[in-house]
Amino acid sequence: MGVFACGICTGLMMPALTAAMQAVVKRSMHGRVSSVMNAGTSIGVIVAVPTVLFLAGAWRLAYLSFAVLAGIGVIAAWLFLPSVSRITPGNAAPPPPISELPWSRLVRLSLFAFLMGFISSAYWIFAPDLVVTLGGLPPGATGWLWLSVGIAGLGGAVVADLADRNNPPITQALMLMMLAASLALLAASPGQSWLAAFSALVFGLAYMSLTGLYLMTGIRLLPGRLSVGPVLPFMAVSLGQASGSPVVGGLVDAFGYADAFAMFAALGILVAILSPFYPGHIAQAEEDEEDSGLQAAYDHQLQNEEGEPLEPVVDEAENADDAEKPAVNP
Repeated sequence: MGVFACGICTGLMMPALTAAMQAVVKRSMHGRVSSVMNAGTSIGVIVAVPTVLFLAGAWRLAYLSFAVLAGIGVIAAWLFLPSVSRITPGNAAPPPPISELPWSRLVRLSLFAFLMGFISSAYWIFAPDLVVTLGGLPPGATGWLWLSVGIAGLGGAVVADLADRNNPPITQALMLMMLAASLALLAASPGQSWLAAFSALVFGLAYMSLTGLYLMTGIRLLPGRLSVGPVLPFMAVSLGQASGSPVVGGLVDAFGYADAFAMFAALGILVAILSPFYPGHIAQAEEDEEDSGLQAAYDHQLQNEEGEPLEPVVDEAENADDAEKPAVNP
């Protein structure tokens, strides 16, 4: 139950964070703030490394300390997150009806995100047990494993942004192959600390790149629905992780760590082969390099009646106020 709650909480918290971002952050900053939120997993993993290194023998104290941090997060959310769900300018065109949404693309995006979460659950939950039980490494070595995951994951936002400028299906295929390679490498050489750390680097980069790619695609596919686009893929990934964990556990009991990880690596390769069915995003009529990337995806969320991105009126008003201010001579 604890693992299930841990796996699904990421998707459940995204609606509140996304709505808060829309309410208190300028639209010109939405892409940057969303990238930071997406990279929160990597930052959290890096912060947790000292706990693994210095509290390996006191895991109850470690879990209690993180529960206290979660409680502080609840208080901070209560104090700082606004109570409004979203703010939409009055001159923005209404979102398309539910019946006109690209449901086939949304279903494919959700399936790919679910399968990625399902495959990655093997690494998130059982990688430390594999290197300690099968590889014979000391428990403290898992701290360096997670440090590698966190550091490599910070580069995931850059890869996702580049994917939007090139070919999202190809990028997804490459990242899924990297995800499968990290599982296979760890299962093949769990006793080699350097190879285990390298597999963690590959996994961190692939996982965060894929979550960033799914985030961007969800935003692209649902213009005008600011709180749904980022949430849909995150919920699918979280459900995949929550449902994949017991499956991995059953396979570990039945076949052992190495075979279980090999099976999930093979599943990752199979999903990568199916990447031509990945929806990508609905391209604009004449999209150039400036219209790609996470911030451009947010810019196209609010559109006017002609289907053009809505200019940030608030920013223009602020500039006008600044222009009316008299110049001050030094």
